[in-house]
Amino acid sequence: MLKILFLTKKYFMEKLPIIKKEVNFNVPKSKVWEALTQPEKIKEYLFGTSVISEWKTGSTIVFTGSWEGKEYRDKGTILKFEPEETFQYDYWSNFSGLPDVPENYIILTFKLEDNEDGCNLIFTQENSITKMQYEHSEANWDSVFEKIKELLEG
Repeated sequence: MLKILFLTKKYFMEKLPIIKKEVNFNVPKSKVWEALTQPEKIKEYLFGTSVISEWKTGSTIVFTGSWEGKEYRDKGTILKFEPEETFQYDYWSNFSGLPDVPENYIILTFKLEDNEDGCNLIFTQENSITKMQYEHSEANWDSVFEKIKELLEG
């Protein structure tokens, strides 16, 4: 009975749109890439989060920290790691309240493109499962990218 309810919920759940953000940086791609992939820099803009990874395609990526007094250990797998071009990983958070199964992982993609002033970061988040997760992410990514700009551009 539970399996049938889970499948019904999954198949009739509202499909949430892809979150897409584009941010212009007045610094070279190399600087933005460092901000996206160096743990000490990530900790500065991602709410104090510690990140552990081997930073290559197929390796795990683990995020740990504390949010509103609760400890977390979120995880994923790096799907694409092309230095200064594309960084993509899937991601599951225990805050989602969803089981740790592949269909509950969101996919985050960061693409860098040169422009006249520096570079553009094109970000997408796919496979948001719940409306709460979607709304939380939509708001938080704006804050994260604003903080990265402050750190890199002064």
